[in-house]
Amino acid sequence: MLTTIDLYQALPVLETERLRLRPVRTEDAADIYAYTKDEETARYVSWHAHKSLTDSEQFVEHILRQYELGNPAPWAIEDKTSGRVIGTIDFIKVSFEHQQAELGYALSREYWGKGLMPEAAARLVQYGFETLGLERIQARCFVANDGSARVMEKIGMTFEGISRSALFVKERFWDLKIYAITRSDFEGR
Repeated sequence: MLTTIDLYQALPVLETERLRLRPVRTEDAADIYAYTKDEETARYVSWHAHKSLTDSEQFVEHILRQYELGNPAPWAIEDKTSGRVIGTIDFIKVSFEHQQAELGYALSREYWGKGLMPEAAARLVQYGFETLGLERIQARCFVANDGSARVMEKIGMTFEGISRSALFVKERFWDLKIYAITRSDFEGR
């Protein structure tokens, strides 16, 4: 049976028409800083906007350590046209025992509204069901994050409800919308 260690120590490269989902590399720090320093990009994620390139370098170092340990860590979302890293996407939680995962992502504001995040998320969902053998993939977003909710709906996820006071970040509790797609939902599309 596949384990998270197997997955994250050898994170595969996944392709879409416009994107390459690949392991984060040390040299990605500047691209990551270009979008993580933006307060609006950081508004509905669990992390604060990066204040310096050093913050992004430390973030990249953390990701690389997680890969080595076999812990969940993100794929870089690389724009094939420019070669720039424009976001990250990952299964922030994976349970092979229960055949479930939780999807998480962030995208540079410069690329919002272009259908790129649904493209990346759909590819990761496909990988989760077809390669990892998952039964259920869920995603959560801040209640006010309409853009993220639209991404989840576009990739075939169903709104399941609101989890109240579900996440404590940025000095407060947040309510989260929960969306999910099951294997039968995916296969029936």
